[in-house]
Amino acid sequence: MHRIAYLLPEGFQVMALATQAVFELANLMLDQPFYAVETYAMGGMARASAGLVLPATPLSARSKADTWLVAGNLTPQEPAAAPELIRLLSTVAVSARRMAGLCTGAFLLADAGLLDGRRATTHWYWAEALQQRHPQARIESDRIYIADGTIWTSAGMTAEIDLALALVEQDLGAKVARSVAHRLVMHQRRSGGQSQHSEMLRLAPRSDRIQLALEHARRNLSRPLSVEALAEAANLSPRQFSRVFTAETGQSPAKAVEGLRLEAARLMLESSRHPLEVVAQETGFRDRRHMREAFLRGFGMPPQAIRRGARAQP
Repeated sequence: MHRIAYLLPEGFQVMALATQAVFELANLMLDQPFYAVETYAMGGMARASAGLVLPATPLSARSKADTWLVAGNLTPQEPAAAPELIRLLSTVAVSARRMAGLCTGAFLLADAGLLDGRRATTHWYWAEALQQRHPQARIESDRIYIADGTIWTSAGMTAEIDLALALVEQDLGAKVARSVAHRLVMHQRRSGGQSQHSEMLRLAPRSDRIQLALEHARRNLSRPLSVEALAEAANLSPRQFSRVFTAETGQSPAKAVEGLRLEAARLMLESSRHPLEVVAQETGFRDRRHMREAFLRGFGMPPQAIRRGARAQP
């Protein structure tokens, strides 16, 4: 049985505990207990930032687990973690198969010396602080999660679920991970290379009709997406749709669709080996040249440079 151990520091953020549902449902999919989940804390008591107090197994040098998931808190730089906690974290890491920092839990891994020379991520708000505190680590502020060897780190909140699903996929395969995501009613299971910043979230329309139009666009990027087609999805006239869309998102429909296409194309470039012509076709650009022009406007660099940067990372 694979032992999953949660380390909860003082003031931990309760979202970390939501990831336990991933391992619980994986057991359910298998009809047998593959994972055993345990919770550890200094002194045997864990207090969350929201005030919740949980009993836990006292952390010691003899604590053992296959995978440790280290929770973070809302203000990771103050106060600093207790030296004894960092010492014990370094000790238990020696015998573990994997160590994972959930959100700002990456600060604890870094304090324990586990991120030295490694790629890692954390919540975008705290990425610069983590890099300054640990210049020997390579912090990437725009990733959902990163696995560098046996050390895993994730962005904040919901990205912790994506990391937990990736752990399940590594252990049990993609089919089980997809089934768990489906049971969790996840709209989308994100890869580690995906950006922390979502174009859909940035547009943030207020009305359901504009949201429906954007969802229609996201699902049909490879097709022509005229104002008339989007207006039909929103059940509005083209003129009324353009006016309402711009008022709610601050962008024209054409500009918003280009942003969605850029986001999808960048992900394909970073996570696949498809030729540029295929990436352009799948994400709705007229051709490779059209996609290049959009990348220069949106990212300030051509698609080839983004792909080279992704491949250059270990």
